[in-house]
Amino acid sequence: MLQGLTGWHFLIILAVILLLFGAAKLPALAKSMGQSARVFKGEMKAMKDEDSSKTDAESATAASTEAPSTEIRTDAGGTADSKP
Repeated sequence: MLQGLTGWHFLIILAVILLLFGAAKLPALAKSMGQSARVFKGEMKAMKDEDSSKTDAESATAASTEAPSTEIRTDAGGTADSKP
C-alpha cells in the first residue's frame, strides 16, 4: 500500500494535514494522541497483571487440592516408610 511513496509524498500529506487541521490544533491533537496511547498502555499492563495473578491463583489452588502421596497402614503396624 505504501510501497511507492517517497519523501515528497509524505511532505505533501503533511501539508494537507496542516491545512485541514490548522497549526493551532496540531499540538492539541498530538497531546490527545499521546494521552490515548498512555491510557492504552496502562490498560494493557493491567490486563497482563490480572492474567498473571489469575494464573498464580489457579496454580496455588491446584497445588493445595492434591492429596498426599504417602499412605500409613495401621493394620500392618507400619509407618509411612514401610509399604507392602
